[in-house]
Amino acid sequence: MKKRNAFTILEMMIVMLVIAVVLMITLPNIQQKEKIIRDKGCSALLEIVNSQIMLYEIDEGQTPTDIYELIHKGYLKEGQNECPDHREVIIVDGQAQAN
Repeated sequence: MKKRNAFTILEMMIVMLVIAVVLMITLPNIQQKEKIIRDKGCSALLEIVNSQIMLYEIDEGQTPTDIYELIHKGYLKEGQNECPDHREVIIVDGQAQAN
């Protein structure tokens, strides 16, 4: 009889079990971190919009009343009117806020 170099079904099942356990441990942690990342992304976007509001005020001599003014004048790109967590960015009293 020849000896074959291969994995047995039992060895393959053990490896799959180890992979499943590792995924079960790490997945909840990753999902929890995703919420934190989305919140930080929104606050970073609000800071960008606030700096563009100041630049608009310097260039135009007036405060923008709507986020779409900044987009149409080229101060922001399309899509920067919404946070990563899908909250809308609005301008209230010259400051950006997530609604």
